[in-house]
Amino acid sequence: MNKLLPLLLPLLFLLGCNVSGEDVYIHSLNGNWNKKATQKFEFEIKDAPNPKNIIFVVRNNNDYPYSNIWLFSRLYSKENRGKSDTVNYVLAKPNGEWIGSGFGDTKETLFQYKLNYKFPKNGKYFIDVQHGMRRDTLKGIEDFGIKIVPAKP
Repeated sequence: MNKLLPLLLPLLFLLGCNVSGEDVYIHSLNGNWNKKATQKFEFEIKDAPNPKNIIFVVRNNNDYPYSNIWLFSRLYSKENRGKSDTVNYVLAKPNGEWIGSGFGDTKETLFQYKLNYKFPKNGKYFIDVQHGMRRDTLKGIEDFGIKIVPAKP
């Protein structure tokens, strides 16, 4: 048992970090997000009657030249083409201070995409996201992701 303990502790730590029912998908962009590089996320819903909050996760550093980010997104399934959304999120206060959390140069900001969203049925779903900024390549975006959490009643 003593030999297994060093192997089990990291596993228990990782399992304990995920909030029950929370799914997080993060894509690393290494500080450069090309406009043509659509971020594609695939996930499965197993409890469709229970509403979910879908949250966008943006991690940016000080190389990001803007105070906001425009995103083109689409939530869909194989049976349903879904609909496209255009959203604008603020990343910095008017004085230039990043609103995200984190230490050092990289800040993480969570943005509400869909609140209390009820998926039509159980199954696989997809979210595609492209940035909608004027520059073809956005510098300073380290990671982009989605978080799907149960909606609180």
